[in-house]
Formats: sequence, structure tokens, C-alpha cells
Amino acid sequence: MTTIQNVTVLGTGVLGSQIAYQAAFHGIAVTAYDISDEILETAKTRFAGLADTYIASKYEGAAEGKATAALDNITYSSDLATAVANADLVIEAVPENLELKRSTYEKLAKFAPAKTIFATNSSTLLPSDIVDFTGRPDKFLALHFANQIWIHNTAEIMGTTQTDPEVFASVVDYANRTGMEAIEIKKEKAGYLLNSLLVPFLDAAAELLVDGIAEPEMIDKTWRIGTGSPVGPFQIYDVVGLNTAYNISINQGEKGAAFAALIKRDYIDKGKLGVISGEGFYTYPAK
Repeated sequence: MTTIQNVTVLGTGVLGSQIAYQAAFHGIAVTAYDISDEILETAKTRFAGLADTYIASKYEGAAEGKATAALDNITYSSDLATAVANADLVIEAVPENLELKRSTYEKLAKFAPAKTIFATNSSTLLPSDIVDFTGRPDKFLALHFANQIWIHNTAEIMGTTQTDPEVFASVVDYANRTGMEAIEIKKEKAGYLLNSLLVPFLDAAAELLVDGIAEPEMIDKTWRIGTGSPVGPFQIYDVVGLNTAYNISINQGEKGAAFAALIKRDYIDKGKLGVISGEGFYTYPAK
């Protein structure tokens, strides 16, 4: 079993930045990759914000200097070959678009050393949808994280029939060493465990909105009162991010088309992306 020490995270959006920072907080050498230096400058601000969040959350000694020290474990690169040159593990957190992922893995296969394990954080695509692009089917699997990783610390690990059991075990070990609860999934299942439960719930809320049954505030209020949950589905959408919600809806074909069109027209095109932009279905105070 390989002990993973050097990790590259592809994508510095909402979840990609959390994946990278969580690893860095637990002493892993992390390279954060994105497609431009301008995006990486924005990512640096996001990482600094995560340090503040970990301190405010009283996460595992964050206030004793660990949160700030974690930032020193992160390097940045907009050159893919450089970013993966020494990686034991590459975690891909690019948008939920199969063609984009295909292009990403075909480049990775050329640049990454033979030792490197590839992991996708895709929420909706199966590893077997992607494996043929990787050039190393025995060293490829899914490693799926939930948003607000420091609170919802599940790491769902799901291989294909071609994944080497030693590779699977190495990723389980990595997840546990970085403060996660490793969730070992025995065989491929679209949505893993978490999203197999969550997505139908969010889809039902989206259908109520699209059909004009009720507004987001009323739908959320009903769920909170009726179940005791602290948040409703549209509050969850805002945390996940409306770009992610849009991409997932598009991948659902005709079933998700109406909701995708609604959130693009009424929210995304107006810069309302959820918590990350300060406004989505709800408005959030500036931090």
C-alpha cells in the first residue's frame, strides 16, 4: 500500500478548494491547479477564507496556528504538467461535464508519473464513465466529498472492476489521515450513498418550483418545520452552488431541463451563484 503524501487538486472552485485545504490542514503537501493565474489569485483569497472558517468553527486546533500553517502547505500552478509532476494522488474536481473530464484525463495520462493515482470527485458520473480516458484503469477510482468538508466529513470511495485493491486501500488510508470518514462502497452506484439519498430530495423541490406549486422560501420552511431539519432544499442548493446544480440538471437530460433553464435565466445569468457569490435563492451577508 502506498502512503499518499503529495496531492494535486484540479479545480479551485467551492469544493475543490475545500478538498485542497482539508488535506493541507492535515499536513499533506498540496498543489492547487486551475486553468489561469487569475483564477488562482481568487483561490488564494478563498483559501484564506477557509482558514478563518476553520478557526471560527473551532476545528481541531485551528485557532492554535494550524489553520494559518495549512496555507503554507499549498502551492499553486496553472501548468498541468508542473502541477502533477510529483503527485501521489490527483483529485479531479472540474465541472460536471463529461467532455471536459475526458479532455482533462487525456492530458493527465500524458503528464502524470506512473505512480500517480487518479480520483474523480464527480457527483453524477460513474468511474466507469471516465476510466477509459485515464490510461491507468488500475489506478483510478472515485473519491467523493460533501460540501462544507470540515463539518460533513464523508469521503465516499468507489472503484471500478479494474481498480487495484491496493490503490483502493491507499485512498482509504489517505481519507482517514486527512480527517475524513472513509465510506467504502462495494460496487458502482450512481450518486454513491449520499447523493443517492440527497438528489431525489432536491429534484422533488426543483419540480415543485418549476411547476409553480410554491416559492423556494415556502418549500424550505415546510421542510424545516415538518422534519426538524436546520435547512431546506433551496438552502442546500445555495451551499452546493447553482453552477453545480445547473450542470447536474443538464446531465439529467429532459428530466432536469426545465430546472436548468430556470436557474440559468433567473439566477446564474444575473450573477446569483449561491453562497459563493453572496446571493442565490437567498441573500448572504458579506464576510
